[in-house]
Amino acid sequence: MPNIRKVAELAGVSVATVSRTLKTPERVSPQTRDRVHSAVEQAGYRPNLMAVQFRSRKTRNLVVLVPVIANVFFARVISGIQEAAQSFNYRVLLCDTRGREEVETAYAELVHAHQADGVIQLRAFNPFGETCRHGDSLPPMVNACEVLDAPPCPSVRLDNRAAARAMTEHLLALGHRRIGLIKGPQGSPLTRERIAGYEDALREAGIAPDPELLCRGNFTLQAGYEAAGLLMRGADRPTAIFCENDEMAIGAIQRIRQCGFRVPQDVSVAGFDDIPFAAFCDPPLTTIAQPAEAFGRHAVEMLVAQFEQRPLDTPHLILAYSLVVRGSTAAAPRCPA
Repeated sequence: MPNIRKVAELAGVSVATVSRTLKTPERVSPQTRDRVHSAVEQAGYRPNLMAVQFRSRKTRNLVVLVPVIANVFFARVISGIQEAAQSFNYRVLLCDTRGREEVETAYAELVHAHQADGVIQLRAFNPFGETCRHGDSLPPMVNACEVLDAPPCPSVRLDNRAAARAMTEHLLALGHRRIGLIKGPQGSPLTRERIAGYEDALREAGIAPDPELLCRGNFTLQAGYEAAGLLMRGADRPTAIFCENDEMAIGAIQRIRQCGFRVPQDVSVAGFDDIPFAAFCDPPLTTIAQPAEAFGRHAVEMLVAQFEQRPLDTPHLILAYSLVVRGSTAAAPRCPA
């Protein structure tokens, strides 16, 4: 059977370098990693993974807690996690938690049971809360996307308040004064931050926020569809609707049309996330673009840094957003029907 010396010969490196690449790939250059992995494949070498894990005290498993795996935005974040994990030679254990705390806590226990090395949490909940209540240090974890208000661990997030304010200012600049908001899940930090940004922009424009223009949602197509129906049924309907994610915006456009109105001639609609469908719906959706894959990549990099006990230059990273203007928003109608 091929052995590690054959791999070293094919890769043109030392046996120690091959061993280091297999055990701790983050400690070697990407070029060396590629050469060693190619040599491993060429030689048909299969290292004893159990022995490697025992010596290094690493499982090379990462637990990823996802609130809703069917959500298109989270799917893009997972793609970034998978890409980065593979580059560091880690495996991803994916858990669709549906926001259930007991499920998240159970999966986090894999770290204590030495079946995983760390956790990437995409929701504002600490799954180690019970085990860390007596002052024990938090196991390796990174909180991404929807972060804890007082994060006890490294985090990757967007300035959701500033982004929501930018979108609302865009609608105000088009002449809209009655702007509806379809919110995200109740209790979510994302929902609170985006409401705050929306209200910041209204107050800056001298417009008092109207509670009647706020509708509850949950980031699904159905929620956007139903909320838009409620907003459009009154005589004093909004001329623009800002949805806290793209899926709700797409559902809202469908309902607005069923109510007999045109988008954007009668009602402008805006979203948040810039999922792939946003550019291809009819009309193409104006939205806030956030770098979903980058959330995943940075989360893995931060987690690996914890494994190596390396200090982070930016433990709480805020990623950039951009306002993408497409055909679903236009100047406010002079006399709303």
